[in-house]
Amino acid sequence: MLDSEQTVLIEDFRFPSGSVTLSARLHRPAGEPETVVVLNSATGVPRDYYQHFARWLAAERGIACLTYDYRDYGFSLVGRLKDATATMADWALIDMPAARAEMRRRFPNAQQWTIGHSVGAMLGPVQPDIDQIDRMIGVCSGLVTLKDHPWPYRGLAGLFWYGHAPLMVRALGYLPGKAIGFGSDLPASVYWQWRKWCTAPLSYVPEIGQNLPDAHWGSSGTPVDLFTFEDDQMAPPEAVWRLADLYGPEARRHLLKPAEFGLPEVGHIGAFARRNAAVWPRLIA
Repeated sequence: MLDSEQTVLIEDFRFPSGSVTLSARLHRPAGEPETVVVLNSATGVPRDYYQHFARWLAAERGIACLTYDYRDYGFSLVGRLKDATATMADWALIDMPAARAEMRRRFPNAQQWTIGHSVGAMLGPVQPDIDQIDRMIGVCSGLVTLKDHPWPYRGLAGLFWYGHAPLMVRALGYLPGKAIGFGSDLPASVYWQWRKWCTAPLSYVPEIGQNLPDAHWGSSGTPVDLFTFEDDQMAPPEAVWRLADLYGPEARRHLLKPAEFGLPEVGHIGAFARRNAAVWPRLIA
């Protein structure tokens, strides 16, 4: 399909990821791109939320961008959500590398970038294909624990982890995100792992080398830029800097203020919203 207004080619397809296939959409320029991006979504954020950013990359920067839904979520869900078994670790260790493999197959001569939103870069240090990434860009990605959140948001997060949400997950067999105002329904197995990491003092770090692979980003030489916004209550700057430490001493840290871009707010999810397009050039500079 051709987006004639923007001169962007758009393709919907599925690609393999372990034992499943994932639903994807590719935005690409008409010519052969020198750089391609795999955009890893935030938790509970569907691939189509990023379509305006992906189209901008293709139309204005000549960069091809792959957006997709993780296994057992969004357009990639097959069957009933209550039967889903996916975990966040599956998303990070199987699906994200599979998306990059698909882009390497399609564009073997291009620079391979990953842009990870929230969970999309959170487990980057333990992923298996680090040496095949030319650049990692993390946006609002951090090792978040409950104590990082400012009040009164911390109270809402506490309810999400210890109040009505876990009760509903146990009763229904999945997280009814739409019903409780989270935004998207999620597999129970994703919720429980997410809850475990976000309520532990060191997030997933104690599991490195045990339930998770060793972290070796710091010795890989792959550049990483981590961006945080001063008004992000979900992944505040201190949580992002904690993740930067795990990426290694060469990780570049960027604290952005919405006012610098003439914006009243950005927060955790808003960096990729069309209304905040003024931020986009800074993320890929």
